[in-house]
Amino acid sequence: MTAPAPPSSAPTQAPTTAKDDGPPDRWAIVLGASSGTGAAVARAVAHDPGLSLYGVHRGHWAAEAAAVEHDVRAAGRRVLWRVAEAGTADEAREGAAAIHEAIGPRKVRLLVHSIANASMGRLVSRGKDQLHPKQFAKTFESMANSFVYWTQELMARDLLCEGAQLIAFTNEFTHSVTEPFGLIAAAKAALEIYVRYLAHEIGPLGFRVNLIRFGLVETPAVKIAFSPEAWERVRGRVAGVTPAGRLQGVDEVARFVSVLARSDDLWFNGSTINLTGGQCQAMLDRLFYSP
Repeated sequence: MTAPAPPSSAPTQAPTTAKDDGPPDRWAIVLGASSGTGAAVARAVAHDPGLSLYGVHRGHWAAEAAAVEHDVRAAGRRVLWRVAEAGTADEAREGAAAIHEAIGPRKVRLLVHSIANASMGRLVSRGKDQLHPKQFAKTFESMANSFVYWTQELMARDLLCEGAQLIAFTNEFTHSVTEPFGLIAAAKAALEIYVRYLAHEIGPLGFRVNLIRFGLVETPAVKIAFSPEAWERVRGRVAGVTPAGRLQGVDEVARFVSVLARSDDLWFNGSTINLTGGQCQAMLDRLFYSP
């Protein structure tokens, strides 16, 4: 099955970009910036290291996007939005062209890929929940391939500044079998390989590419995958096997992105960084010994 789209609080809009005539600055491009982890990252990097926001989102969370803009501007940074589907090759090309027109070359310090647009289901079930080819294509395009597309387009238009950091996100599904998340796990595994190769291809130019693996967090995209009752059950079980005794927060992920964004340590490159807080390490213990 396909995860349902979140409820729209605003009518669908055509891709839009405002012209920026302000002074030279450093920018963060956040794909999926209106809610969840992407929104938290936009707020965090506005404060530290002080990046203006170029946010791309699909327009489903207009009120949340307005709140992000308010907070980023309150930090003294600028905000430009583009309402479009970021997880395609066409939008990577058109979006990068719009960014070049709006802010000019060599001003992007950070690219964050925080796109949640995947299909859930079984690889083989002979039932309605069996995934079909269009769902495979959409999930891989959005969750993996688009990270490469955006990197290619930013490089082609000379948008990255010296020491720029490109960051994508992954999860624990790549290390387990958790139905019906097999297609998401496969896409995230591909993303990990892409990060490794991109780091070697553009690292000699002074850029860094890293992947952050974090644990279960409460976001609109995650909650859509569960009924309210199932979500409460999952949240309690995961908190019970996590050393901190609670779920990770999106703000904690965002603060770590800030650390990477301000660092000039080029040796931290091509890495899959474990930021799960030990969330899944005690799963077997819980399986063996819990009543």
